[in-house]
Amino acid sequence: VFNLGPDEKIFGCGESFTGLNKRGQKVVLFADDANGVENETMYKPIPFFLSSNGYGMFMHTSTPITCDFGKYYSGITSLMIGDDQLDLFVFLGNPAQILDEYTSLTGKSPMPPLWSFGFWQSRITYFSETEGRTVANNLRKHKIPSDVIHFDTGWFEEDWRCDYKFSPSRFDDPGKMISDLRKQGFHTCLWQLPYFVPKNNLFPELLEKDLVVRDRSGNIPYEDAVLDFSNPEAVEWYQEKIAGLLKLGVGAIKVDFGEAAPLNGIYHSGRTGFYEHNLYPLRYNKAAADVTREVNGEYIIWARSAWAGSQRYPLHWGGDAATTDVGMAAQLRGGLSFGLSGFTFWSHDMGGFTTTTPENLYRRWSAFGALSSHSRSHGTPPKEAWEYGKGFLDYFRKTIEMRYRLMPYIYAQSKDCTEKGLPMVRALFVDYPDDPGAWLIEDQYLFGSDMLVAPLFTNTAGRNVYLPGGIWIDYQTGKTYPRGWHYIEKGPIDIVVLVRDGAVIPHIGLAQSTMQMDWSKLDLIVYTSDNQPANGFVCLPENNELHNITLNKSGKDYWLVKDPLAKSVSWNIKHFME
Repeated sequence: VFNLGPDEKIFGCGESFTGLNKRGQKVVLFADDANGVENETMYKPIPFFLSSNGYGMFMHTSTPITCDFGKYYSGITSLMIGDDQLDLFVFLGNPAQILDEYTSLTGKSPMPPLWSFGFWQSRITYFSETEGRTVANNLRKHKIPSDVIHFDTGWFEEDWRCDYKFSPSRFDDPGKMISDLRKQGFHTCLWQLPYFVPKNNLFPELLEKDLVVRDRSGNIPYEDAVLDFSNPEAVEWYQEKIAGLLKLGVGAIKVDFGEAAPLNGIYHSGRTGFYEHNLYPLRYNKAAADVTREVNGEYIIWARSAWAGSQRYPLHWGGDAATTDVGMAAQLRGGLSFGLSGFTFWSHDMGGFTTTTPENLYRRWSAFGALSSHSRSHGTPPKEAWEYGKGFLDYFRKTIEMRYRLMPYIYAQSKDCTEKGLPMVRALFVDYPDDPGAWLIEDQYLFGSDMLVAPLFTNTAGRNVYLPGGIWIDYQTGKTYPRGWHYIEKGPIDIVVLVRDGAVIPHIGLAQSTMQMDWSKLDLIVYTSDNQPANGFVCLPENNELHNITLNKSGKDYWLVKDPLAKSVSWNIKHFME
């Protein structure tokens, strides 16, 4: 039990979809298939939180935890932990310092590959090689920049029945398909899960080799067999299956589920589900990420579940969001909370997951998705922009084009975040801890250090936006705003985006795939309201070295004070008003 101050605020605990400030809440840290993003339960509970009073705490355990942050008794935090002994790490400092130290202890996110920052096209589900090729061709035909085609539950012979094999009746030559897609500028992502129904042809083998979780009687706790990732032989078996797909040319594996490890199981580790349930997502993330790194040389998975340390295995997405305005708002709260728990990278299903997305919601959500660390359309069909008509197709193209032009900014800011343990989508108070208003905002975010994003959660022309610190410049209109509350109308894209006064935002020429981008020619767009210097970051994917850049004004023009990439990049320097 710890005292809470009168105005103390608490943040973190994983991808929690309830109010961002956990003061007055009881938060249960127990991995669960939340069946949505508007619930108290979490796909990604993390035993870490930070306080507005300058400290953070990491509960080093894998047991279930109940954190009562002044709900039962308003003046105390009660941490109810299942271990016999308390193993608690305390960090002191401002939020950025606390996140840096916490991730120095539990691990920082490495950089995923450049192509993963491109647009991922998906739905439930593409069932055949023909469908996959058709979607890829249409993306190129309609000039929607994109880098990934994702096959969800339907690439097996039986939908959902994961056997790690392409359906022979619907995929004539998977290897050639993957190779052909790569030539078009696409990587391939495949769905799978660690549960096996009795009708799965792998079910007998898993039981015979004892690679699954058992109960005290030696039986499997569920009807489905659950792969036991605490067993090195099970990990080896699993990684061999995944390696076969990666060697075929697959770029990433969707690491779905992982929240249902049996609580009454007796695991190969010798421990019960009381200790292994929450640890299961971390073991699962690691198994898939390690083999991907071994075969492809890249840090990349697409995972739903997580535990402390899973940030070492990027990246994670927000689960099955409702296709509603409220679902979109809850998704952002979850992402902000997740970022305050040590995770740099996070994505979500643009448009929502559960039902067909109304066009006006898809417009607003796609803008939010384009300005997240990673961008994927997924869920109930249709999810392809051309299925909505020409007006939406043109809008969607413009939105994704914005992301692709911003790729040097997104990439450099991501690199900076990996070095500091910061989230790309982050709460305002991380950068502005001395601004009292910044601690109250849960429906806006900083996208890296220099851009502020306020999504539209209703079908309106604008919204009230809180601006911390100093002056901000509208990315779409060029209007300037001082610190404080403002009603700001959207631009051509249905979102409010502002740039910090004194920032330089690197852009790149438009390409249909990150594979086709020319990083030898970059635009540096200066956002200043007066003649002050401008600063920012650049990072080339070829070596992942982060560089600070500063531009000074002389006469009418800005110029680089010191060019860190003089032999590699030709700069085109512009002021935002030009």
